[in-house]
Amino acid sequence: MKPLFVLLGAFLLALGATRLFGGSLNFLLAGNVALAVMLLFTGAAHFALTNGMVLMLPEWLPGRKAWVYFTGVVELAAAMGLLVPALRPLVGWLLIAFFVLVLPGNIYAAMHHINYQKATTDGPGPRYLWFRIPLQLLFIAWTWYFSVHLPATLPFASLSY
Repeated sequence: MKPLFVLLGAFLLALGATRLFGGSLNFLLAGNVALAVMLLFTGAAHFALTNGMVLMLPEWLPGRKAWVYFTGVVELAAAMGLLVPALRPLVGWLLIAFFVLVLPGNIYAAMHHINYQKATTDGPGPRYLWFRIPLQLLFIAWTWYFSVHLPATLPFASLSY
């Protein structure tokens, strides 16, 4: 739930900032800044909540802590990449793939009642998937719209800011 609030809150703030400092609303910029802020938030969580995130991965997977750190670095790097207009479409496609690839970890965590914030097994369980799967689809759609679709519809020169 927190990443959703970060995404939407950052979008509104970025949209307001584009209006205040640029004179007009820049949805492309605001959408990518919001996604970058959310990824900074979630990427940092991989380092702050490592033990709980390790529990989200099946025990048979070797190097679970390394995977948590790696995915955190991926999210932080993607956040930076979204802010570089020339890299944005590539980063967008890679992020879409990333969001698809990490979904099984969220499903595993829900099925095993993982509470990654507390590093316990008293989480909400499978009912969490009724929220998490649509949220993951929103992240994918948001990424496609602001990072892949919109940049492809604009002349290359208008991508810079």
